[in-house]
Amino acid sequence: MNFKIQYIITAVVLTIILGSAVSCEKLIETDFPNNQIASDLVFEDEQTAEAALAGLYSGMWETSMYSGGINGKGALLGTYTDDLTCFYTSASNGVLDLYLNQQLPTNTAVTAFWTNAYQLIYSANSIIEGVGKSKSLSQVVKDRVRGEALLVRSMLYMDLFQIFGEVPYTDTTDYLINSTLKRMPEGEFLIKVETDLSESVILLPAVYRNTERIYPNKYAGYVTLAKMKMLLKKWNEAEVICSVIMQSSLFSYQNDISKVFQKSGTHIIWQLKPKNTNDATKEASLYNFTAAPMSFAMNPDLVNSFSAADLRRQHYFTAVPFGAQVNYKPAKYKNLAVNNPTEYSVIYRLDEIYLMQAENFLQQNKISEAIPMINRSRQRAGLAALASTLSVTEAMTELRKEKRREFFTEQGIRFFDLRRWGMLDQLNSVKPNWKSSHAKWPLPQKELLVNPNLNPQNTGY
Repeated sequence: MNFKIQYIITAVVLTIILGSAVSCEKLIETDFPNNQIASDLVFEDEQTAEAALAGLYSGMWETSMYSGGINGKGALLGTYTDDLTCFYTSASNGVLDLYLNQQLPTNTAVTAFWTNAYQLIYSANSIIEGVGKSKSLSQVVKDRVRGEALLVRSMLYMDLFQIFGEVPYTDTTDYLINSTLKRMPEGEFLIKVETDLSESVILLPAVYRNTERIYPNKYAGYVTLAKMKMLLKKWNEAEVICSVIMQSSLFSYQNDISKVFQKSGTHIIWQLKPKNTNDATKEASLYNFTAAPMSFAMNPDLVNSFSAADLRRQHYFTAVPFGAQVNYKPAKYKNLAVNNPTEYSVIYRLDEIYLMQAENFLQQNKISEAIPMINRSRQRAGLAALASTLSVTEAMTELRKEKRREFFTEQGIRFFDLRRWGMLDQLNSVKPNWKSSHAKWPLPQKELLVNPNLNPQNTGY
């Protein structure tokens, strides 16, 4: 892992991002060499702690894997699997090679993905350390701030693991330690992340600290922990957690398909706010085209998976004729430019919990409990309910179809589902260059050169 990144003193970053008047002296106690982020971050009051967290979330929205833009999982894993067709004509940004499944360890998109993730992990570790050193923050504030930073770090680790395989784990800002880290063995790594997530759920309050749900609470932690339990095939534990979420009075299912991506819905569990008021989401901007696509269009195989009666054809994507060709653009987010009073970028929504729960039930042969979970999104889309007489195998097939139709281009869900189901190799029917070794991305070559302890490279690269 290359931690010789640009020197960014956290206080300065936050001042730039937030326009805050917080002084550097309040956030740091000493000067630092030019190749390190300040590691002696200490929070003197709740305001500085909130500013640090705001910087972390701004980083998530801007360029991280959770961004709805070109750096995000929605786009990169969407074109890597079978959600999106890539129309970039140059391979310089690395995305075209991901679409063609011809990525190399020098791929610029892969390198940026890794670097952005570990920069956020470093920021989260800095916040955790700063909270731990503070003698002035109340225990309630310490717990919440630590819980939020732990959650973000755990999310990053869990997704990095699923994309790259074994990766380094660090909970320190110590440069000497971080510059020589090895990839942590899978079993040890997953135990650490599961433990961190469990702690974050305990620490996070159930009440949102902002009514727009732009910061995570305990239930966002529950969603992530449930995903980890499913990754570990702990189906009963995942079922219990999903039940807790669905039974909360904070959330209600959105039955109006035209409002699924509106920020005010009580089906939203966590969403990221654009940097400026009324800015478009990155998703709306990235996928918009009015003639020939310049970046992405929906994969024809995905378009053909929707029946004519499916209301998602009207609300989730749009046909764009150009000459004799018709391409389809994802249109879950519709507001463009500076005319967006209604949409933020969704990280978690209740709809996903219903289909996660359906999978938990089916993995335990609870067919009668699973079918109603699948039917919620089907019926909202104007489709007939599935019969309760389906077999477990038939119901699982329907669940897989429904998850693809409901969550395309959202946070890489398609890739993570196919990986968990052991079905990534089915992509060879729509991706001619797909190989089994593509289940993992290559580790960036520049990271291996800086830190040889990260070797060996993933198989196939």
